[in-house]
Amino acid sequence: MRLIGFCFLFNLICAMNAYTQTAEKYAAIWDKEHISHIAPSDVRHADLKNYLDQLKKLGLAVNEVGRSNANREIYQVEWGKGPLKVFMWSQMHGDEPTATSALIDMLAWLQKNQKNDLVKKIADTMTIRAVPMLNPDGEEMYQRRNLQGIDINRDAVDLKTPEARLLKQLRDDWSPAIGFNLHNQGALTTVGRAPSQAAISLLVVYGDAAKTTSPGLERNTRLTSQIVLALQKFIPGHIARYGDQYTATAFGDNFTAWGTPVILIETGALYGKDEMFLVKMNFVAFMTVLQSLANGEEASQSPTPYLSLVENSSGGLVNFLFRRANIHVMAAPVAPTVPGAAPPTVPSVNAPSTVADIAAVTERRRASLIAPVTIRNIGNLTSVRGLEEYDASGFNVYQRFGIVKPDELAEFFFYKKDRSVDWTAADLEKQFPPDAVFSSGKWIKGSGVVPKM
Repeated sequence: MRLIGFCFLFNLICAMNAYTQTAEKYAAIWDKEHISHIAPSDVRHADLKNYLDQLKKLGLAVNEVGRSNANREIYQVEWGKGPLKVFMWSQMHGDEPTATSALIDMLAWLQKNQKNDLVKKIADTMTIRAVPMLNPDGEEMYQRRNLQGIDINRDAVDLKTPEARLLKQLRDDWSPAIGFNLHNQGALTTVGRAPSQAAISLLVVYGDAAKTTSPGLERNTRLTSQIVLALQKFIPGHIARYGDQYTATAFGDNFTAWGTPVILIETGALYGKDEMFLVKMNFVAFMTVLQSLANGEEASQSPTPYLSLVENSSGGLVNFLFRRANIHVMAAPVAPTVPGAAPPTVPSVNAPSTVADIAAVTERRRASLIAPVTIRNIGNLTSVRGLEEYDASGFNVYQRFGIVKPDELAEFFFYKKDRSVDWTAADLEKQFPPDAVFSSGKWIKGSGVVPKM
């Protein structure tokens, strides 16, 4: 009898293992088998179509389901044959691309591994429909809004955009049981007030201001907890809860109100990691959810990991911070001697200086483009933290054009304080070569001269 009991337990464990993979395993799978190869921010509509052609060759159902305002095709991909309906959509904001590549990788892996026991279980449990790149016009211009200048995610009620009308129609015609609204948030979004980037923020989206719960929302809370546990193995301390203010015109809130409870995934950034790493994190999150839904493990998951997340924040983190810099600025020009003549642009001999911190931020751009770095703030910035901080107390700092104020370019010359420099020199950089030059977010001269903190 003991032998029979042992054999039964052994077979049960083997069966459970067949339907279970660890987060680490999913990360390794992505490393080995992902088909996305372009940085997500560089993926254009034409690139998406190339990805979709690869999915078609694998046998996936890929169909055009609508057109954008500029008549670009919008596609839906379907996989699986089970009764649970799962709907996922990405890039309704054109400059929020990470999940689009992750969806492609997820669908490709599922299709290529149909003989895998877990994949069979997922296919028998659910049908997945995914709309990658809902806003191809916004993507083409790499902007949040569509070609009409409308935020699609605020058009769930008025339905002024063709993209919004399509998204609602796809939901209404199919009535999915669960929705995944996939976005990107600012790279400097933080976990609460801590100076830690929120690489991923999660939200179980309610359908009303009263935050009325339901079995679907409770299930989503458990699923989101499993995402937290999976991602903590890779990005501990960098997972937050997205703000849950009710927005009556947003699609996530309305999907839930219409009967499709939504999980929002917002991908941020992580210092030292590239965009593809965050594609992998999305892939791990997606596969964790699909596995949990297929094998039923979510039913016993505690909601605590999700409910314990700190809400994300912003404003306390910048890309670059130069502490205690002795800043030289262009003096106010003297009055012109000839009425109507332009004022002189050369700094005066007595160009003023001040000691202050300088905060600078990198603007969002495609990976293949140079991203401008601009001054965010100047002053005593003790409450602000930088992803990179430098001790500039031993240097005179001069902005390339002599103007140091918010929104100007963070293009800086650094001169050691013991040097004698004529700040009125017509060509300052040539006549008095700086000890270090910071330009476009990099040290193009004198790397390491200004000590990093």
